[in-house]
Amino acid sequence: MSLVRGNRGSTLSATVETLATDLRARLRSVPSSLGRRLPNGGHDALRQLALFLLAYWAYRVVRGFADGQAAIAFENARVLMDAERALGSFFEPGLQAWALGQDWLVTSANFLYVNCHFTVTPLFLIWLYVRRNHAFYFVRNMFMVSMALALVLYVAFPTAPPRFLPEWGFTDTVAAFLGEATEQSANLLYNPFAAVPSMHVAFALMIAVPASRLVQARSLKVAWALYPVMVTSVVLVTANHFWLDAAAGALVAALSGLAASAALGRARPEVWAWRARRAEAVA
Repeated sequence: MSLVRGNRGSTLSATVETLATDLRARLRSVPSSLGRRLPNGGHDALRQLALFLLAYWAYRVVRGFADGQAAIAFENARVLMDAERALGSFFEPGLQAWALGQDWLVTSANFLYVNCHFTVTPLFLIWLYVRRNHAFYFVRNMFMVSMALALVLYVAFPTAPPRFLPEWGFTDTVAAFLGEATEQSANLLYNPFAAVPSMHVAFALMIAVPASRLVQARSLKVAWALYPVMVTSVVLVTANHFWLDAAAGALVAALSGLAASAALGRARPEVWAWRARRAEAVA
């Protein structure tokens, strides 16, 4: 009897050990298997991720600098308002007042502001890397240039957003939408005085223009063409930007596209130049 139990115990132990060994082997093979499914392997994917993480780290460094520039940021916001008033185009308070009378519109704008920038943009970049890798590196370079330009402007011209100026008729609709506790937590993740340029608008343009050239369906082309218009409307309605902020964001996107094409694209045309069709390239 004891011999039988001993044999069964040995058999069970051997089975468990075999299963554990097989599981370890399968887990070790996951990274290499995943890497083989990526366009240029796992190392390249990690390199791209590292670049964006580095850009975010630089953003955090600049945020620390901007925290001590509140007085200057509010003064710069007043400079923008004076400029818009001089141009006869200080329409944002009236626009938001009208929007506040349309509850569905404000709710939609708040939802889109919170989600589009941090959802649509990353998902598009992932899709671009995996499914249209031949165009990814051009777009990546645009993002790197745009973020570098934005960081310079954040340091040189820190600006408070309109929602920080209730005395001018602005309402912080996103804070009301999220709740005070969530809003305060979110403030730790971004620079509250980074209104110029509007990177919501810049990012929207930098994904919409390439996307509209890459997709085939007419409906998708129209949707991507309207996306920057929607994002611009959202940042104005929620009082997160003046229209001059949005214009600065569009200018940053244009300059980034020019740099990616005229400078970086020529430096490594086989990899970094824009191409709408698939081609072999490794960055």
